[in-house]
Amino acid sequence: MSSFMFETPPSYQHAREPPNPTFYSESSNLQFYSSGNDPQYYDSRPSLEGNMVSGATGAPQSGFGGTIQQPMGWLSAFSSVGLEGEPPLLEELGINFSHIRAKALTVLNPLQRIDERIMDDADMAGPIIFCFCFGMFLLLSGRSQFGYIYGIALLGSASIYLLLNLMSPSGIDAYRTASVLGYCLLPMVGVGALSVTLKLNSTLGYLLSSISVLWCTYSASSIFVTVLRMSDQRLLVAYPVGLLYGCFALFSVFDIGAAA
Repeated sequence: MSSFMFETPPSYQHAREPPNPTFYSESSNLQFYSSGNDPQYYDSRPSLEGNMVSGATGAPQSGFGGTIQQPMGWLSAFSSVGLEGEPPLLEELGINFSHIRAKALTVLNPLQRIDERIMDDADMAGPIIFCFCFGMFLLLSGRSQFGYIYGIALLGSASIYLLLNLMSPSGIDAYRTASVLGYCLLPMVGVGALSVTLKLNSTLGYLLSSISVLWCTYSASSIFVTVLRMSDQRLLVAYPVGLLYGCFALFSVFDIGAAA
């Protein structure tokens, strides 16, 4: 037993191997995150825009960038483009400023040749604007006659519509009749604008009102005769139209509301 206790223990030194330096060199490369002080880490980091940024002051490099179009919201409905998949608001309302301009120039120059298809695209945007401007000019001159203007316009349009359908074999609808009469009111709107600064209850006012009545009557009768092909009945068409515009001239010269 004493020999067992003092016996030299077996050596396991032969089982231990020296460390392999190649293993540690390869393991040191398996780093998932670079050091916070390494500038290369920030140089290769993708930004939120998809580009490669270079530090705080580096220039952007090409990456997976793109432009995100911000929606315009409900304001885009009032633009010329409108909402996606929807027509513009002005088109839905039947307002076309190029057509209004073309018809207004036709009225202002009645001596030019009138196209037979000028009223194929009839609208009421221009007539409503002209009637409103006429009433506003009279209001600025001290006469509020909106009710008389719209009442005479409605009654006159219905009367001219009935007369034209009785005289013409082809006929015309009430919408086109009101559109023509409203556009041809433009010279009378100019007289209403003059009433703001001038007193038309005078010889000059009577002369300007008479010229505007003749101008409006000639323009409206020319359009009706051209569209309905009633060249032989122009005087019969012009007479009731002239009476209608004569009523509007009375609004410009006299204060109808005060007289009533």
